[in-house]
Amino acid sequence: MKGLRNLLLAERQKLEKIISETKTRLDAAPEGKLRISKSHNHVQYYCYKDEKKCGNYIAKENITMAQQLAQKSYDEKVLHLAEKRHSQIKRLLKDYTDDELERIYISEHPQRQKLIQPIEPTWEQRVNEWKSKEYKGKDFAEGTPVILTEKGERVRSKSEKIMADFFYRKGLEYKYECPLYLRGMGTIYPDFTFLSKKTGEEIYWEHNGKCDEPLYARDMVRKINTYENNGIFPGERLILTYETEQTILSTGKIEQLAERYLM
Repeated sequence: MKGLRNLLLAERQKLEKIISETKTRLDAAPEGKLRISKSHNHVQYYCYKDEKKCGNYIAKENITMAQQLAQKSYDEKVLHLAEKRHSQIKRLLKDYTDDELERIYISEHPQRQKLIQPIEPTWEQRVNEWKSKEYKGKDFAEGTPVILTEKGERVRSKSEKIMADFFYRKGLEYKYECPLYLRGMGTIYPDFTFLSKKTGEEIYWEHNGKCDEPLYARDMVRKINTYENNGIFPGERLILTYETEQTILSTGKIEQLAERYLM
């Protein structure tokens, strides 16, 4: 059920837009209803306002009236369904959370938890399992400056240190330069890899620190395209940050993106 709440919120927003748009059209719609009659392969349209369904004939030159009445009938049905579904989602969202199964387990006494096999792993258990998988990062070339994070981990740039320190202080577990295979490029080493609590999938964060260098920018575009060709898109499972000599990465930008995709 991971991510279902976000889907419900998105669907509620979509329904609210549909309700607003259909109400606007209905307010401007003409009075009456449409009756369609077919005789000798000829279709005739009538506008009626009582249940007898006789109505006034709509001439061909006034076909817009028939279109408006047909749209009105359709919009009324759409509005009825949209309002019904909106009400159902609203009721569901009142007491639904994505982690409700996990909450049952973690609400148990710690000693009781030891005796229970949860129906699905808790988030903490999933993260611990993910963290425990060993990997070999990219080697550092001889002579590369030694830059250490607060966590004691070696990174390649001051910007990466700022990012890693931020993640460490926020308690965001990550893997630095964990290998990832992409079709069309082979094995690459994303700067940071996270496990998304919202989706349960890995999210990759690539920091592009030399965007004003032509060769670097060319390789950057190729890598981003390859990510996309492998179904990993910016704003979904790929977070991108950029720097040039004139534009420096700020902690505010790191925090903004982390809150949007990782928290």
